[in-house]
Amino acid sequence: MNYELKQDRYDHYVVNDEAPLLEWLLANIKGSRSKIKATLQGRGIKVNGKCVTQFDFPLQKGMKISVSQTKKNDQFKSRYVKLVYEDRWLVVVEKNVGILSMAAGHKSLNVKSVLDNYFQKTGQKCRAHVVHRLDRDTSGLMVYAKDMETEQILEHNWHEIVYDRRYVAVVSGEMAENEGTIANWLKDNKAYVTYSSPVDNGGKYAVTHFRVLDRTTEHSLVEFQLETGRKNQIRVHSADMGHPVCGDVKYGNGDDPIHRLCLHACVLCFWHPVTRERMEFDTPIPTPFRQIFK
Repeated sequence: MNYELKQDRYDHYVVNDEAPLLEWLLANIKGSRSKIKATLQGRGIKVNGKCVTQFDFPLQKGMKISVSQTKKNDQFKSRYVKLVYEDRWLVVVEKNVGILSMAAGHKSLNVKSVLDNYFQKTGQKCRAHVVHRLDRDTSGLMVYAKDMETEQILEHNWHEIVYDRRYVAVVSGEMAENEGTIANWLKDNKAYVTYSSPVDNGGKYAVTHFRVLDRTTEHSLVEFQLETGRKNQIRVHSADMGHPVCGDVKYGNGDDPIHRLCLHACVLCFWHPVTRERMEFDTPIPTPFRQIFK
């Protein structure tokens, strides 16, 4: 049985035989396995009116299933944060520029509080736990844990769990090399400015690989792959090469073509801390970055 309510853009079904939810969806719903899984993970499936993400949720005869046509979550709305993936242990989001990863000071706009608010609204008894950070003016992919156990696994095994993290940046000037690696020690001074040293200065060793994707005589579009994740690593290493990230007021040279820090976390790949599945996320290069190289 399948009837449609136009106003809520869900397709509605009634269960005729018992089955685990994902198995039932694959047998009864049109669409690829990955699309159906994405709808389930994106909180687009309701059982008897309640949102369910558990793929092995036991269905019983007579239960009503609602499947979102948009594959999207109808509960999550924020102009600063996009929900990319969600399961019962973690969420992956894409953050915009101008929002902090977590609260700093009074009433600051931050991703953690946007997520906490959403969890509360959807009746989830959890909080967002910060695992890693992006600067306020950097956009891109981030992961948050939903409970302390998952947060601890991610925090203590971050370098084993995360196997690919890449950023794309517009840097000042035309870079000569097509690719390469920069490595040195990074340490903060008393004013919280990170500076680098070719010899061990008591700071943290930092390694960044880079690859030029496009260039003009004024700017280069560069992909940075992090081997280590230190504070301000790309911004400092980029400046060390004589090609600071555009729009960087701290380490830059005043070159600011699109009035924002031109740094975007575009790839995040990790082993799921609980299920050990490969989790691979990527976002397109921001359009304003591309337009510089038109």
